[in-house]
Amino acid sequence: MVYLSFTFSNMQHHIITQLLQERNAHEILQAAQQKLTEEVERRLLFYNEITEQEKAEFIMGEIIVHSPVRIEHNEATGLLYSLLATYVRIHILGKVGIEKILTRLTRNDYEPDICFFGKEKTATFKPKQTIFPAPDFVVEILSDSTAERDRGIKFLDYAAHQVAEYWIIDAEEGFVEQYFLKNGEYDLYQKLHEGEIESAVIKGFRIPVKAIFDEDINTEAMSKLF
Repeated sequence: MVYLSFTFSNMQHHIITQLLQERNAHEILQAAQQKLTEEVERRLLFYNEITEQEKAEFIMGEIIVHSPVRIEHNEATGLLYSLLATYVRIHILGKVGIEKILTRLTRNDYEPDICFFGKEKTATFKPKQTIFPAPDFVVEILSDSTAERDRGIKFLDYAAHQVAEYWIIDAEEGFVEQYFLKNGEYDLYQKLHEGEIESAVIKGFRIPVKAIFDEDINTEAMSKLF
């Protein structure tokens, strides 16, 4: 993906430079502003209509309602969440969310498969809060319908909003890609099928990769968190 070589600010500069070279740049800007105004209205409608029963996101002006997931996707999500949530709770590090935590970024709203907020952010949370800021750590588990967004718009958006660590998991193939922010972009630190993976954001959280995909290994890893 060539566009990943741009930083967010460089991408903006590139687009603006191209736009200003157009003869009718003023008309294009007016049309874009109208579209953005309409997008804001749709976003407000999204907030009013979204329910706890469905997983939905607002991306680039469109409401994306997710289809049911495959069993391996659901199992990997649950196994990793149980380890993360237990570790974070034991060490009083913040809060871990799963699937229905609506995170509001500048233009888009996502519901990451798993996310973590450190103590600084969780200290600002209010009772009955339903919309949250950018997490400190995000996990997305690939599916046929989400892979392009997980590696595309979300990849760019999470980086632009300073989500310090991003894991992309393929539950079918059994691997984890671990990304860290570097100069405003995600840098692939490692891609693992086996061995251990350690988070940089959730200090001390280290587990076997296979604990995300295997219940017996997960149970053994859980016992070592205490």
